[in-house]
Order: sequence, then structure tokens, then C-alpha cells
Amino acid sequence: MKNLISIFTICVVIIFLAGCEQRPQVAAIYKKAPDFTLADIKGKTWTLSDLRGKVVFVNFWATWCAPCIEEMPSMQKLYSRLSKDQFEMLAVLSKDDLAKAEKFAAKLGITMPILNDPASTIGPKYGLTGLPETFIVDKRGIVREKFIGPRQWDAPKYHQMIMEYINQ
Repeated sequence: MKNLISIFTICVVIIFLAGCEQRPQVAAIYKKAPDFTLADIKGKTWTLSDLRGKVVFVNFWATWCAPCIEEMPSMQKLYSRLSKDQFEMLAVLSKDDLAKAEKFAAKLGITMPILNDPASTIGPKYGLTGLPETFIVDKRGIVREKFIGPRQWDAPKYHQMIMEYINQ
């Protein structure tokens, strides 16, 4: 009888552990942002966790995405306004042609880092539903905001939102 109870207990533990398989982390508000490392179009490597202490604007986009193209100039304006000591903007190019992105960036005078994710390995970690999507990561590496779709990022309300996170 003791052996039967021991076997039963072991079976229950195995079944419980099988149901608790480790799932990959997906970005969620008030949770730690999934870390990533990508190279930008100039060859510099960026790691999100290396930017702790700064507020980080992470935007997923592509040159074939009309709403992404629509919001890019306002992103550049916001990026130009804020101190790089306290803020960083990372535009993650998702499943796109790097040469097209380079040409687009040069044409518009984009100076923010454009990171290349040709196989879209980072997007699933952020639970992307489409493009563009933007995540605001606070100085501690916590996702504080998620925006689906384009925004007019140089509008006062977004500048104020970023400044509130910078000043925390």
C-alpha cells in the first residue's frame, strides 16, 4: 500500500510538471521587456538590457507597411527632441529588405537606430499582432505602454508621456 501511494504521488508530480512547461516570455504591460540583441543598418549592435537607465521606445515596422511609413517622420521628430542620455528609440525592421530601409531612412533623414530583424524573431517575443506596434520600456526595463497602429508621435501628449517616464 505504501508503494502504491508513492507511485501515485510520483505520477501526480509528473503530470503537474508536464502541465507547467516553460513558455517563452511575451511582452506585457508591467512585466519585464523581453531582451534582444540586433544590429542596426550601420552595423552597430544594440541590446535592450544595455539601455537600462533610459526610457526606450521600441517600434516594430516595415517599409511595405503604409501606416508605418506614415508615422516615421513624427517618430524622428520625437527622437530629435529628447536627450539621448535619458531616452532611446529603436525602430525594429521586421521581415523586410534592409536596402529598402536604408534608402528610406536616407531619403527622410532618419537618425534613430533602425535595427534589422529579417526573420522577425523578436516580434513574437512581443506578441505582435501587426505593424506598426510600439512599446515604451521604462528605465528599469519594464514595459509601460503598448500602442497598436500608427500615432502622431510628435504630438504633445506623447512627448509628455515619455517625459513622465524619464522623470520617474
